[in-house]
Amino acid sequence: MSTPVLELRGIVKTFGATRALDGANLRVAAGSVHGLVGENGAGKSTLIKVLAGIHRPDAGSLLLDGQPHGHFSPRQVERLGIGFIHQERLLPASFTVGEALFFGHERRIGLWLDRRAQQREAACLLDDYFGLHLPADVLIGELSSAEQQMVQIVRALLVKPRVLVFDEPSVALVQREVERLLRIVQRLRDDGLAIVYISHYLQEIEALCDRVTVLRNGRDVAEVDPRNTSLAQITRLMVNREVGELYPKVAVPAGAPLLEVRGLSRARAYQDVDLQVHRGEIVGLTGLVGSGAKELLRSLFGLAPADSGEVRLDGQPLSLRSPREAVAQGVALLPEERRRQGVALDLSVQENTTLAALSRFVRLGLLSPARERHTTLELIERLRIKTPGAHAAVRQLSGGNQQKVALAKWFARRSSLYLLDEPSVGIDVGAKVEIYRLIGELVKEGAGVLILSSDLPELIGLCDRIHVMHRGTIAARFAADEANSDRLLAVATGAQRAQHEERPFYAYAIAI
Repeated sequence: MSTPVLELRGIVKTFGATRALDGANLRVAAGSVHGLVGENGAGKSTLIKVLAGIHRPDAGSLLLDGQPHGHFSPRQVERLGIGFIHQERLLPASFTVGEALFFGHERRIGLWLDRRAQQREAACLLDDYFGLHLPADVLIGELSSAEQQMVQIVRALLVKPRVLVFDEPSVALVQREVERLLRIVQRLRDDGLAIVYISHYLQEIEALCDRVTVLRNGRDVAEVDPRNTSLAQITRLMVNREVGELYPKVAVPAGAPLLEVRGLSRARAYQDVDLQVHRGEIVGLTGLVGSGAKELLRSLFGLAPADSGEVRLDGQPLSLRSPREAVAQGVALLPEERRRQGVALDLSVQENTTLAALSRFVRLGLLSPARERHTTLELIERLRIKTPGAHAAVRQLSGGNQQKVALAKWFARRSSLYLLDEPSVGIDVGAKVEIYRLIGELVKEGAGVLILSSDLPELIGLCDRIHVMHRGTIAARFAADEANSDRLLAVATGAQRAQHEERPFYAYAIAI
C-alpha cells in the first residue's frame, strides 16, 4: 500500500480493568474501501470512537497523509475531513430535511441564512447520488430508514470529506436498498474517497472491500485481500477457532402439535394460510418483502389480527386480538428491531429480563427484588450474557448480548411458542452461534419455534421444515434436508411455484 490517507497506529484504550484496544492498527488508502470486521466486543466500536474524537486513547497515534495528529474533538475531526455514517441515524425527527442537512453548516449571505442555496445544493446531491427528490420541508421522522440514511450520507458529503466511515450501514435496510447502498459506496470510492466499511455481513465485505482488517480482542490480527481470502478464513480469524458446525442443531423428537393455523387470512397481507408447529420442532418461514410472511408473524402475536381463520395452541382456540392476550397464552415474539421493540435500552438487564413475567416475582402483593435478581443471574449464566452485572443498562451491551436479553425475557416468562423475527440480524458470527444454541435449548425443553428469516442458509441449518411465502400464500413447504438456497429463492421470487399435496408434518417433500 502507498502512503495511506488515514492511519491509526498502536491504539490502546482501557475502561477500568477492561482493555478494549490493545495496540490496534488500521490503514486506509485513498480510492479504496477498507473493511473492518470482528466479533462483538472485538474493539471495532471503540476504535471508531477514538477516530471520531469521542474517546481519548491511552496510547497510540493518528496520522493523516503520514502526518501525526494528537487527540482532537469531534468537530476538529470533521474539519480534518473525516465523516461518519452511523448505524443509528442520529438525525432529529422534528427537523426538516433542509435543517438536518445543514445544521451547523448553514449557508449564509452575510448574516442571513441562504435557504435557497441550501435547497439547491441538497437537491443536487440527493438527485445526483440517489435519484431522490425530497422536499426540503419534509420532517426526518416522516422518512423511511433508507431515506434517513441517504440524508445522513448527503450531510457528510456537504463538508467534502476525504475519509468516510460507514458503521453497520445496512442493518435496517431491505435487500434492494442494500444493493443501492453498495453502489453508492463504490461510486464514492471511484470519486477518490477513502472508505472504512464496518459490517457483520461478510458477503457485503467480500463484494465491496479492497482490503479487510480483522480485529480480535482489541488487536488487529490480520489485514487481508478478500479477493484471495475466503469468508471461512475471515471467520476463523475473527473467532480464533474453527466454527465447525455453524448451526448447532440438536435432534429432538417432535411432540404433539403446539400451533395449528387453519385458513388464516388478512386483507391485503396473506390468504388462506395453513401452518403447524409441533413441540420440539423448529419451523422456518421466509419470503420476499411484501410476501405476507412478516404480517403473518405479527398476526400470530396479536399485533395485526387476522380477518378470518382459526389458530389453536395446544388444541385450544388462541385469542390473538392483542399482544397482551398472546403473551398471556404462552406466545413470545423476538422482533427484528430489538433496540426499538425487543428491549428497553435504558432499563437494566434485570428489569428487562423480568419485565414480561412480573407476576412470578410478586409476594404478598409486593414485587420481590431478591427473586428478580436470582432469576436474572441464573439466566445471565445460562444464556452467557456478557454484562457488567444484572443492574447494567442494556444500552451498554453489544448487539448479540442485547438479543440474548430479549430472549431472556421470554425464558423468564416460560413461554411455549417462540416467534423469532430475523433472530440473527446485525450480530456477528460468534453471537449467532450462541443464539442458535439457545434456540436449540428451547426445543429440547418442549417449546415450539417459528423462525422468520431472509438468511436462507440459517433456515436450512436450523429448521426441521421450511415454508416459503409468495404474494400472500404459502407457495411451498420443504423438509430442511431437501432444501437449498436456490430452491427456496426460486419459490420466493415466483420463478418456480411448487405443487405439493398435504402430507404428515414429518414428510414434507417437494420437487422443483
